[in-house]
This record gives sequence, structure tokens and C-alpha cells, in this order.
Amino acid sequence: MAETTSILIKDTTIISDEIEKSSILVVDDTIQEISNSLNDNDAEIIIDGSNKITMPGLINTHSHVAMTLLRGVGDDQSLQTWLEEYIWPKEANLNDELVYLGSKLAMAEMIKTGTTTFNDMYFFMEETAKAVDESGMRAVLGYGMIDLFDDEKMKSELKESEKLIKNCHQTCENRVSVAVAPHAPYTCSEELLIKSKELASKHDLKLHIHVSETKKEVNDIKNNTGKTPFEYLDSIGVLDSNTIAAHGVWPTDDEMNIIKEKQVSIAHNPSSNMKLASGIAPITKYLENGVNVGIGTDGVSSNNNLDMFSEMKLTAFLQKVNTLNPQVLPTKDTFKMATKNGAQALGINAGSLEEGKLADIILVDTLVPHMTPVRNALSNIIYSSLGTDVDTVICNGKLLLENKELKTINEQEIIQQVNEKAFEL
Repeated sequence: MAETTSILIKDTTIISDEIEKSSILVVDDTIQEISNSLNDNDAEIIIDGSNKITMPGLINTHSHVAMTLLRGVGDDQSLQTWLEEYIWPKEANLNDELVYLGSKLAMAEMIKTGTTTFNDMYFFMEETAKAVDESGMRAVLGYGMIDLFDDEKMKSELKESEKLIKNCHQTCENRVSVAVAPHAPYTCSEELLIKSKELASKHDLKLHIHVSETKKEVNDIKNNTGKTPFEYLDSIGVLDSNTIAAHGVWPTDDEMNIIKEKQVSIAHNPSSNMKLASGIAPITKYLENGVNVGIGTDGVSSNNNLDMFSEMKLTAFLQKVNTLNPQVLPTKDTFKMATKNGAQALGINAGSLEEGKLADIILVDTLVPHMTPVRNALSNIIYSSLGTDVDTVICNGKLLLENKELKTINEQEIIQQVNEKAFEL
């Protein structure tokens, strides 16, 4: 038996459902108590939270983390050109080692900017799982299946997914779960999409897919199937409360009803949608319809970083300027998207600071010029803070970052290794 570890975060400003001054006691992987009567004798590790804002770890609901290797590739292109002429040719040279290094680098960046959980779709995913194991983060990992309507390819892609489920689902002290991840309706045959859903249902897994990202995709799918992307996926039985649809930029009113009725979660990627000029997802409308929306960074070459603080700010600003209404997406709604809603989408017992929840907690430094004064802690988090203000990160009750220093990853070593290897692509 591993020995019990306990951490006390003392006298801090807590943002969860409400903002309060209190202390938090973590025992093993769980938040055991939140109260003002806790003292130094209650825990082995004491963290002074007095000039910090303490909040749930951020949840990145859509990423391709090993694409850190492709930072700066294919800038200033539309999605199809970017994929076909820049990204796919380089991805053809990926191997185990490169994906492991790219994943590890991404985790260093994510931990330093306050992300504790990410939902990833990519290749060589057992290597990403290995990096998650070493980093101490939490992740949902899916092998990105693309068969381009070829029957043999479809069979081999499903085999890869089955292998990942067998080897990685609920491993790393339950920090890793596996999702079934067909890439998109325009890169996957109807049979692959149907079989993906069957596989996910058989093992009770999430299904993670790109849907309705660009106008071109919507038009192409309509020409090929006579239906819009969400209508098409619904007609073949892919959509339900275990579906995480990345992007969802162009839903029709009919599709909005389908998404709501089937309880699909949307992963919103503001930076990526802006950079690739894919469009502005109608987030306000989704929320008005009771749709669960989380926030994601997407891959680094369409962002180009993994900082969820900048995604929160952009999420809010983009909806305000798009609707010409400064009152839409108030801070608490944006905050919820990056925390509680993400946890709901991924089916994990985290995303808020409450007794009995998993201890995925971050502390943000307020003693910096751009965070001063703290009139309203939530306003500062959404509109003022930068990912680099994160001081401490706890995931599953373990310290991953302390005084801005990584505890589980050798930062300089991974930077050097990626600098040496990334250009092999």
C-alpha cells in the first residue's frame, strides 16, 4: 500500500461555483474538506494560498498534443490546404519516439499553464499514455482513425483502437481512459463511423470526432449524403451523450435541436477556428439551448500554444463581438466551460472544488502587476491572467508544479530533445 499523502492549501481565495475565502484539505487523490477550521497539523504538505487564487484545474476538451512538433507548420492557410499540403505529409514521418517527445513537451506546457486534464486524438497513442503516466496528468486518449473510404484501412484502424483500449483504458492510477476517435465524417467511411460507435458502446467509452468545422465540410457532406454533418451522424446512430464533437462551428437550427436532444457535448476551439478562418461557433446559442460546451486548444500548429487561459478570454471576447452584445458569456459561464463542463463532457469527477471531488487543483499568483488589484477574482482569471501566472498544480492529489517549477518533467531536457528531433519530420 502506498502511504497516505495530504496537502493543505491554506487561507486562499477559492473560485468554484462561488468565490470564497477558505482552506482546502487534500487526502490522497480527493478533496476531503473545505473549511476555515483547518490548520497546519491536518496535513503533511502546507501550501500558503494567501496571495493566490485557487481553482479547479483547467480541462482541455480537444487537443492533438504531439502536434507541438509541428509548431509553426502551415501558418496562414485554410483547413484543407493546411491538412493536405502541410500537416499530413509531415505526419507521415511520425514514429513512437517523436510522439512521445512531442507529448511530453506538450504536458510541460499544459502543466505550467494550469491544465490538469486533456482529451486527445492522435497517432502512436500508447506513447502519449506513457508520457501521461510520467507527467502525472489526467487524459482521455483516442487513436485518430482515418480510412479515406478504403475497406482494408478501415479494418486496420479499428484494430489500432481496440489495441489502445486493451492496453491503456483505465491505466495510470485511472488517470488515463480511452475514447474511440474517428477523425471526421469527411475522412471516415460510413461503415467506420458506425463501427466506431459500436466499439464505443461495447466498452462504454466516449466517442471523440471533428464535426462541422468549416463551411466546405458542411457543403461536401451535404453533396455526398444529402444531409448536414450532424444530421448525417445522427442518421447513422453516432450521436448520444457520450459523443464529444469538436468545433461545431456551423450548426443549423435543426442540428441544434439534434445536438440538444442527443446530449452531445461540443468542444469549442476559438484560437484554432480564428487562425484557420473556419468561423465563429455559436456558443451563446448552444448554452441558451442547454448544450454542454467545453473549451479546447486544438493542436499547436493551428493555435499555436496550449494555454487555456488565453482560450477562456478569447471564448468570451469572440461571442461578445460576434453578437455585438457585451453581456453575453459572463465570466462565470466562461469559467464553467473550462472546468465543470469539460469534466461533464469527459465523464470525470473533477472540474469543481467540492468535498469528494478528485483533487485536480491549481493556484494562480495574484502578486503580479497585471493581476493587481483583485477587485473580483473571477474577472481577473478570465480577463487579466496569463497561463504563466499559474504557480502550483495538483492533479490526482499529487504536486506537478510547485513555485512554477515542474516536479515530474525535466523541462530543459525535453526542450533540448524536441529541438534536436522535431526537424526530422
